[in-house]
Amino acid sequence: MPRSIYKSREDEAEVQALYDEALGCLGLPYESLTVGTLAGDTHIIAVGPEDALPVVFLPGGNFLNPTCLRWFLPLAADHRVYAPDLVGQPGRSSQIRPSPKGDGHARWVEDVLDGLGLRRVPLLGLSYGAGLAIRTLGYAPERISRAALVSPAAVAAGPVPRMLVEVALPMLLYRLRPTTERLLRAARPILSEPEDVAVRQLGAIYRCARLDAGLPRMATEDELRRFEGPVALFASEDDVFFPARAVLPRARELFPNLVHAECLAGCRHVPSEPAFGHLGEYLRAFLANPDGD
Repeated sequence: MPRSIYKSREDEAEVQALYDEALGCLGLPYESLTVGTLAGDTHIIAVGPEDALPVVFLPGGNFLNPTCLRWFLPLAADHRVYAPDLVGQPGRSSQIRPSPKGDGHARWVEDVLDGLGLRRVPLLGLSYGAGLAIRTLGYAPERISRAALVSPAAVAAGPVPRMLVEVALPMLLYRLRPTTERLLRAARPILSEPEDVAVRQLGAIYRCARLDAGLPRMATEDELRRFEGPVALFASEDDVFFPARAVLPRARELFPNLVHAECLAGCRHVPSEPAFGHLGEYLRAFLANPDGD
């Protein structure tokens, strides 16, 4: 039995209450599903018409899945979107954390597709989830028809000193003495627009959870060579973790089938509402034809 990712039962209850609130913020009908995987049971939120083209969305780490899904909700007008809670992350899936050095996460994604009865689908990933999507492209390329990656891990990273000063230090100060001012200081480098729901979730996860410090390992050209589907990638200009100036040049080396690479001007790690609106317009067209170009 793995050690809980939460510091106490009360902490877990606080995060779960925020998860319920985030589900309510979706503002449209959803279905909760559970599938078994080698990493344990996985909870999945499904939105959109049941007979529409399927898309699998992998959310960011250290954030709640329904909030990440809400940022991409326009896709549910044309697609059946399946959004699994990442294993080992705050949410309602198994708390087992596969090693970021191996293929455990990619095997988990394949198990999720099997559990949903999906043979070959488009994959959309945000941040940590985009890194897991990239791992899956290398591990099971035949299962993914195309991939859209937003603020992706596993491509290139920003300077560590900046991460320590702008993210780690404010987080630690907030955990030592939680105040609204300290929470906003910790959230600003991550969120382009520090909306109340996302800020409160970030604060609760910082206080209540044992954070997963292991990012998906960086991708290589060799492991991605077998993936032939089109790739679209968006990186934020002022992303403290994965800045566009580092990610976009490396993405052009990694993905010979890169059909779109864009810098989201003025955005931090989590893009702004206007940027998400722009992403939604592009992605609805990009994901509409899962088996063609």
